[in-house]
Amino acid sequence: QLTPSSFLRIGQMSNVDLNEDIHELETELPRQHPNEIPHNEKLLSLKYESLDYDNSENQLFLEEERRINHAAFRTVEIKRWVICAMIGILTGLVACFIDIVVENLAGLKYRVVKGNIDKFTEKGGLSFSLLLWATLNASVVMVGSVIVAFIEPVAAGSGIPQIKCYLNGVKIPHVVRLKTLVIKVCGVILSVVGGLAVGKEGPMIHSGAVIAAGISQGRSTSLKRDFKIFEYFRRDTEKRDFVSAGAAAGVSAAFGAPVGGVLFSLEEGASFWNQFLTWRIFFASMISTFTLNSVLSVYHGNAWDLSSPGLINFGRFDTEKMGYTIQEIPIFIFMGVVGGILGALFNALNYWLTMFRIRYIHRPCLQVVEAMLVAAVTATVGFVMIYCSRDCQPIQGSTVAYPLQLFCDDGEYNSMATAFFNTPEKSVVNLFHDPPGSYNPMTLGMFTLMYFFLACWTYGLTVSAGVFIPSLLIGAAWGRLFGISLSYLTKGSIWADPGKYALMGAAAQLGGIVRMTLSLTVIMMEATGNVTYGFPIMLVLMTAKIVGDYFVEGLYDMHIQLQSVPFLHWEAPVTSHSLTAREVMSTPVTCLRRIERVGTVVDILSDTSSNHNGFPVVESNPDATQVAGLRGLILRSQLIVLLKHKVFVERANLSLVQRRLKLKDFRDAYPRFPPIQSIHVSQDERECMIDLSEFMNPSPYTVPQEASLPRVFKLFRALGLRHLVVVDNRNEVVGMVTRKDLARYRLGKEGLEELSLAQT
Repeated sequence: QLTPSSFLRIGQMSNVDLNEDIHELETELPRQHPNEIPHNEKLLSLKYESLDYDNSENQLFLEEERRINHAAFRTVEIKRWVICAMIGILTGLVACFIDIVVENLAGLKYRVVKGNIDKFTEKGGLSFSLLLWATLNASVVMVGSVIVAFIEPVAAGSGIPQIKCYLNGVKIPHVVRLKTLVIKVCGVILSVVGGLAVGKEGPMIHSGAVIAAGISQGRSTSLKRDFKIFEYFRRDTEKRDFVSAGAAAGVSAAFGAPVGGVLFSLEEGASFWNQFLTWRIFFASMISTFTLNSVLSVYHGNAWDLSSPGLINFGRFDTEKMGYTIQEIPIFIFMGVVGGILGALFNALNYWLTMFRIRYIHRPCLQVVEAMLVAAVTATVGFVMIYCSRDCQPIQGSTVAYPLQLFCDDGEYNSMATAFFNTPEKSVVNLFHDPPGSYNPMTLGMFTLMYFFLACWTYGLTVSAGVFIPSLLIGAAWGRLFGISLSYLTKGSIWADPGKYALMGAAAQLGGIVRMTLSLTVIMMEATGNVTYGFPIMLVLMTAKIVGDYFVEGLYDMHIQLQSVPFLHWEAPVTSHSLTAREVMSTPVTCLRRIERVGTVVDILSDTSSNHNGFPVVESNPDATQVAGLRGLILRSQLIVLLKHKVFVERANLSLVQRRLKLKDFRDAYPRFPPIQSIHVSQDERECMIDLSEFMNPSPYTVPQEASLPRVFKLFRALGLRHLVVVDNRNEVVGMVTRKDLARYRLGKEGLEELSLAQT
């Protein structure tokens, strides 16, 4: 167990005071709740299971596949396309719902506060307006935080790390449930309306994934309804492919970028890929953008004008006014470096903050209080900045939604208010497109500084919210500042249009925080509707990624690591050739015989100390001449279904006479197999025998114990396995390689390091 001192290696000074405060608190409080949860980043949690991406090719499966003729396979293929279309339509509708509700609620809030501020500016007493604004924000965020903290904690954050883990093959509890979707959508509406420094784009990806997982199963376990459709897809292999389509549909609904969605799914999400999948995912993304577009254009009253493809629309950049020249390329690369450094700073700050949260703010009530505090502080900071700013711009020809006059002359508005007194999406578009001279450099500098810390503090709160838009906003603000100072330096020569630099700054900042390259380039190109900027955006993102990776890893990978998830990267650590399967594998292995006593099976499954999920099946031979070689592999879930249906006989030599189990029985139990404690086996039944030959997978993947770690890793990762049996040269089982054994090895600062496993 680690003391906090090992985590605050850097802030040694602050560390001392922290510890003393904690000890004083501990003596006063009765010890029912731990004040501090010791958390260490060098752990892998044992609570995460793998998904079975690999089909179990037992006799039942083979018989069913042989029965299916060509026409039936064609109907399955058609069903896949239908599901992808439905995923697209529903994701688009959910995005519309979020957008319309946020627009109306936020508009209502800003109108109320604006009326209040205008009233009090004349007769004094503006502190009441501040109170009103802060109270409105805190109360809205309180509701949003309570539903997340008390009902479904998985819905917190943007959900991209969780979906990334799910597509990598880690089963994160509750991540694709209907309840999570409802809480996610409500939570994101409330947190954006509550004025937090968050965007509604990240959660769309999670929502799309939940929708996909729900539709493809043809039933809802939360609502206890089974629609008896799509039963063929009730297994992890199929479900996971649809989830990657859902994530892509979410991206394309959020940014109006169908190609970007497919590439996002490929780059950040899916660990497995094939050509058919690409085409289906693209189809789902296109449908989702189209649905969002048509519904929103009907809602805005121009039914035939499909002009809003995504939740955020950066507006069109004109190529004539906004070309770039060769000599600007070094400037763009420099912006990329700045973005990488700022992104690394953001991630480092957020890392320490998250460590602090995991240790001390782990009770739901504390989490809600923290969220309300952040909401109130955000409102206060915004108000103080608007109040202190003397940057007035003429209202003529400007496109401000809620112009605040405050202390400006008639016919002018406060330009700091356009940045703070608005949803972040609108502020980004303003920074991109407002004509040169709309912003004072002082205003932009102060705004960047404040918003950077607010966004960093907000990410990781117990509310559903994304980090995409705040990072774009920070980047657009400093990028515009950069552009303005360039035109100062070059005495106002024409090529420094601030909007163009705002776009590059936004790309640099977002790339420096999340470290996506390919998909982000395409998303920015599609969202701005401009291909000419493809090359500079790519350069900026590459530079930001290289510079940022030199300091810390990306935000999503960092959060995955902080949650101790056994995540498998594309390659084994580079220096790991010295390790062999014998050193990596888990031993001893619990094996079952091909014909086994029911009592033995029940005892093995009920043993809490070893909650294995896969058991090698060995030859059950009484004489010592033969070797007990490996015959197959059977999963815990299959054994539970067998026990539940009581598939066993009195003595070993009787043939099976009862009703044959079908694959349907296994599919109906998926995904929530009953725990072994709920299955009652009487004393007489414990003496029966159970024959595993037709249920086990007779051809499991095996490796010899001399295989090197990179080789084992490649096999495991490329096939998406859950269990890899290690055998010796006589085909006897000597060990088992699971995800945890491979994820344990990681490249640290000093070279290869091994993480410890913990039951957290």
